Amino acid sequence: MDSGWLPRIIATLANKNEELHNFIETLSHLLAGVQVNSSQVVSDLEEEFDTLFSILEESKESMTNTIKQEQARKSHELQVITAAKQIKDRVTMAPAFRLTMKPKATDNMTHLMVDFSQERQLLQGLRFLPVPRAPEIEVQDCMVLDNAVTVVWRMPVEDSKIDHYILEYRKTNHEGLPRVKDERCWELVDNIKSTEHTLTGLKFDSKFMNFRVRACNKAAAGDYSDPVTLETRAFNFDFDSSSSHLNLKVEECSVEWDPQGGKGLDSKVKGKENKGRSGTPSPKRGSTTRSPAPRGRDRFTGESYTVLGDTSIDSGQHYWEVKALKDCKSYSVGVAFKNLGKFDQLGKTNTTWCIHINNWLQNSFAAKHNNKAKSLDVSVPERIGVYCDFDGGQLSFYNAESKQLLHTFKTKFTQPVVPAFMVWCGGLSLSTGLQVPSAVRSFQKTENGLGGSNSSLNSMAH
Repeated sequence: MDSGWLPRIIATLANKNEELHNFIETLSHLLAGVQVNSSQVVSDLEEEFDTLFSILEESKESMTNTIKQEQARKSHELQVITAAKQIKDRVTMAPAFRLTMKPKATDNMTHLMVDFSQERQLLQGLRFLPVPRAPEIEVQDCMVLDNAVTVVWRMPVEDSKIDHYILEYRKTNHEGLPRVKDERCWELVDNIKSTEHTLTGLKFDSKFMNFRVRACNKAAAGDYSDPVTLETRAFNFDFDSSSSHLNLKVEECSVEWDPQGGKGLDSKVKGKENKGRSGTPSPKRGSTTRSPAPRGRDRFTGESYTVLGDTSIDSGQHYWEVKALKDCKSYSVGVAFKNLGKFDQLGKTNTTWCIHINNWLQNSFAAKHNNKAKSLDVSVPERIGVYCDFDGGQLSFYNAESKQLLHTFKTKFTQPVVPAFMVWCGGLSLSTGLQVPSAVRSFQKTENGLGGSNSSLNSMAH
C-alpha cells in the first residue's frame, strides 16, 4: 500500500474542514445581512410613504384654500348686488335698466370638483421596484492573458431595462469560492454598458482573483452573480538585500549604485547587519523557492557589484522586466546558480548567463557567459524582458515593448537558478508579477529560440 495515503487523506479532510468553515461563515454573514438590510428597506419604505402623505396633505390644503377663495369671491359679488336692491326705489325703473339687473356670480361650484380615480388606481398599484436578476458569468469565455483579465457574463432572461453593470474583483491566494473574510477588499468597476469587461495592466501578485457582477436598472441594483475564481499565477520576487554588494542600495523593486556604501562599518557591525538580513526561507511554492543568502559573510565584494533575486527557479517558464535608470553607466541582467562566488562577476563564469550594457567611455551591448562575449547588433531597449524556461534549458532576452528578440542562451540548467543583476554608477528598477507575454510564447513556439546564431555562447551548464 502507498505509504503516502494517510497524509493525503489528512490534507483532504483539512481542506474540506476549511471549506465547511468558510461556508458557515458565509451563511452567518448572509443572515446578518438579511437582518440589517430588512431593517433598512422598512425604514426606506416608511420614509417614502411619509413623503407621499406629506404631498397629499399639501395638495389637500392647497385645493381647500382654492375652494375657500372662490367662495369668498362669489359671496362678495353677491353681497354687492343685494346692497343695490336696497336702493332700487331711487333708481329709474326703465326697461333698459331692468335688462342689466343680472347677478355677476352664481352658486355653481362644480368647476372645483375633483376625480381622483386614476390616482387611486396608481396608489393601489404601488409595488416594490423591479430588480434585475443576477447575471451569470460565462467561465469558459473568460480569459487571463498578458496580465489582463476579460470577464464575460450573460443575463438568464433578456431584460431591456438594464442600464449598466457593476463588476467587482479582488485578489486572493485561496482557490475555490470567495471567503467572507479575506486579506484584500473588493474593488469595483461601475457603469459597464456591455456584458463583458477587460481589466488591464494588472500585477499578478496573488495566485487567484475572485470576480462577481450585478445588473442595474434606473431604479435599483440586482443580486450579485455567483462568484468565480480565475487563476492568475506569475513569477514574483524582489531584490534580495542580503545578497547585495555593500555599494548597492537595495529596495524591494529597485537597486542603485552607492559609492559610499559600506564605508565606516567595521567587521562587527557588518556581521550584525548580515545576521539581521538573513532569514528563514519561505515554503516552496510551485516552481520557485525563496531562499536567503549564506550567513555570516558579505555575499558579494570586490568588483562584483551584484544583487540576486530572493526567489529561485527550479522548473517552469517565467518572465520579468528590468529598466535602467537614466544615465546608468554599466549594468547586467541574467540568471545565476545560487552558489555564485562572492568575487564572481556575471557572465564571467560557467554558472551565469547575462546580457551586459556598458555606457562608459565606449558603448557596448553584449551577451556574456563563461567569460565569453557576443556583441549584439541591436539598439539597447528602454526596458528588457527576461524569459527563463528552466525545463527547456533556455534563457531569452527581449525588448519589453516591441517583444523583439535580443539574444537566446540554450543550455541545460542542472541546478536551480536565481535572477541576477549587476549595476555600477546608476540603478535598475524591477517589474515582476508578470505572465509570460503571449507574443513571447508564440515566438518560442514558432522559432524554437533561434539559438543557431548564438552557438558560440551556448553551452551545457555544469
